[in-house]
Amino acid sequence: MSATTGEIKRITTHVIQAMKNRGEKIAMLTAYDFSMARILDEAGIDILLVGDSASNVMAGHETTLPITLDQMIYHAQSVVRAVHRAMVVVDMPFGSYQSNSEIALKSAIQIMKESGAHAVKLEGGAEVEKSIKRILMAGIPVMGHLGLTPQSIYKFGTYTVRAKKDAEAQKLRDDAKLLQDLGCFALVLEKIPATLAKEVSESLAIPTIGIGAGPDADGQVLVTHDMLGITKEFKPRFLRRYLELFDAIGEATQRYITDVKNREFPNDSEQY
Repeated sequence: MSATTGEIKRITTHVIQAMKNRGEKIAMLTAYDFSMARILDEAGIDILLVGDSASNVMAGHETTLPITLDQMIYHAQSVVRAVHRAMVVVDMPFGSYQSNSEIALKSAIQIMKESGAHAVKLEGGAEVEKSIKRILMAGIPVMGHLGLTPQSIYKFGTYTVRAKKDAEAQKLRDDAKLLQDLGCFALVLEKIPATLAKEVSESLAIPTIGIGAGPDADGQVLVTHDMLGITKEFKPRFLRRYLELFDAIGEATQRYITDVKNREFPNDSEQY
């Protein structure tokens, strides 16, 4: 269990900020269901992100765009029921906040009321300033997200590293400060140069959490299914696989099939 959380009953925005202040790294993973969330929470994870990546890893879509608000709430409810200690942050899905701030506030309130989650996350900087401001004014904690923003994939046309050019890097710096000034409690930096992530992280008072952004962000996040090797095709440079569960589960399934076919399961001790 993390040294931070051994004496803490619940991870909150205050705890996350304290971790940055004392230089302790923040560990975040995704979760979409009760069983996995319970394992990750008991292992000592700091933040569980109910990511719109559920659209990819749970539903098989090519992008994060198809997942709906109701589907995100369903996943969030399942995660919240499993968690006793970790902070639960829920992605606001595509279409739930971009059009206007009234829709954004309504979506955020629905997530919080129906799921019991602790915060929401949304992508973008100045473009969604009004939505963020309105959500924060309602007392809902907001985690920002800059760099590669998967909900804008059709705009950029590629999942390549963002903010490599000076103009885009400067916009990211400006957006990061804006999100902090608005009152976001933390900020995800996705797939940007490590030097830029270090600069932004050191310039902000709020924590940054990187994915493909080098070691100097205040924390790290991965998609759990990628980290555990449940997914096979996704192989970016920033991903470290801690297990190869796709193969292990496949082998276990084959052994089960063999035992059933050979009448070796169930045996005498496995029946009533």
